[in-house]
Amino acid sequence: MAYVDQKMSSSRITAIVIVALLHALLGYAFISGLALRVAKQAVQDLKTFDVIEEPPPPEEEPPPPVESPVPVQPPPVVSPPPIVRTNTPPPLVSTVNVAPPAPITYTAPPAPPSAPVAPPAPPPPPRKVETAKAKANLASYVSNDDYPPSAVRNEEEGTTGFRLEVGANGRVTSCTVTSPSGSRALDDATCRIMRSRARFTPARDSAGNPTTDTVSNRITWRLER
Repeated sequence: MAYVDQKMSSSRITAIVIVALLHALLGYAFISGLALRVAKQAVQDLKTFDVIEEPPPPEEEPPPPVESPVPVQPPPVVSPPPIVRTNTPPPLVSTVNVAPPAPITYTAPPAPPSAPVAPPAPPPPPRKVETAKAKANLASYVSNDDYPPSAVRNEEEGTTGFRLEVGANGRVTSCTVTSPSGSRALDDATCRIMRSRARFTPARDSAGNPTTDTVSNRITWRLER
């Protein structure tokens, strides 16, 4: 009884599978036909255009090869030289005998010389009581013969003022031109004549003694016309 039921179940399953396959084929045929019509309509409506493909990105350059560092050899270990200890002699110390400094002697500066003693002032000259007086008119000592020849040739005229120093003996010791005439020849002739010809009574002081004096005067020179 159990065997018969199992055989019937297998046949039923097979039939179900066949029916399912038929349905699947029918569905596929229907769908395929519908899809074909849709595809044709889509092809008619489709507008073709070119699609520009973007260029592929440039290939990245490979990174430069990394150089492997060269191993650095460590410096050789050099042992320090052995320390040689030497016996250093003590430094030489020179001894210099320094003589003691000489004593400083201070010398006082010499005293300034004393100022010279001024000589005593001379006694004041005695006061004149009488002045020197010419023994004649001074103009009378000059004549036309005394006219210098150069002044005559040049027709020089003029008045010469002069001052005479009269000694205690009444004679002229010096003559000074105080007012030139404009002619050197006339001025020189005036003093020459006064020194040689003029005579004076000497001046006298309060004691009555003859003394020196000064006398001033002038001479006028004129040519004869």
